Amino acid sequence: MHFDLADLKLFIHVAEAPSLTQGARRAHLSLAAASTRIKALEAQLEARLLYRNSRGVELTPAGRRLLEHARQVMRKVDALKSDFTDGGTGATGHIRIFANTTAVTEFMPEILARFLADRPGVTVDLQERLTRDIVRGVLDGSTDLGITAGPISATGLERLHFSTDRLVLAVPAGHPLAARGHVTLDDTLRYPHISLHEGSTMLAFLREQVEHRGGELTLRIQVSGFEAICRMVEAGVGIGVIPESAAMRHSRTMKLGIVALDEPWAVRERDLLVRELDALPSCARALIDAVRAYGQHHGDTVTAATTPSGPRAKD
Repeated sequence: MHFDLADLKLFIHVAEAPSLTQGARRAHLSLAAASTRIKALEAQLEARLLYRNSRGVELTPAGRRLLEHARQVMRKVDALKSDFTDGGTGATGHIRIFANTTAVTEFMPEILARFLADRPGVTVDLQERLTRDIVRGVLDGSTDLGITAGPISATGLERLHFSTDRLVLAVPAGHPLAARGHVTLDDTLRYPHISLHEGSTMLAFLREQVEHRGGELTLRIQVSGFEAICRMVEAGVGIGVIPESAAMRHSRTMKLGIVALDEPWAVRERDLLVRELDALPSCARALIDAVRAYGQHHGDTVTAATTPSGPRAKD
């Protein structure tokens, strides 16, 4: 049985589109040529790979199995190309990253700016995803690297801890909670919250915690980033749960009160997730080194002044 790498790459494009037309476009093929290649692949495997419908295509069980194998093969090929075209220095290649809201908005832009400036031959696809989708993406090979915070179930993956942060409550000056040394999540639910946009990992996590205790989260406004939350808090629009690293940074230029959250889940370990570290292209391994170096340089952001009396969260 012989597999053409171009066919495997085309199949990945089609599966991720998920459309034969869009997959063909990504592979720089005509629709007719792409369709012929997929049919030839199905004939060779003696299995139907795609269900075709008016909305595009859907993978069959055999198609899902092939997608997993195809991603593994192409990841190995990319690693081979990277190691031998740049001497293993990580100067060329493409890296796909699924990350949580904090990573996408807070520290990865700074890390990537420096990393990419030194490596003009490297390209990066950074996408914000929910934690469950990050784990699934690393497991099935749709991303090279995942960045998460807090307890997760990641059986079959390598977890590389790189820093610790905690969630705190940002409140306006003079707010009733501003004078408190620490508060529980229940204490905050009587006030309107300012949160991130729908689909953000932070909002999904906060809602999950509120639902667990049978409470209700009142959202006054949803915005696109932590800086916007802090500006709204400063203006007295509401209160917001944000990472301490963001709260401390914005409190230097804004009038904010920072109150510790006395919750076991408030302290969050940040992890890099990979399926197999040694199998990654050299450019991806170099980025992992850069992220871990950033975490070591900045240290844990948890401060004694805001450490709650409750137990520290463990993974």
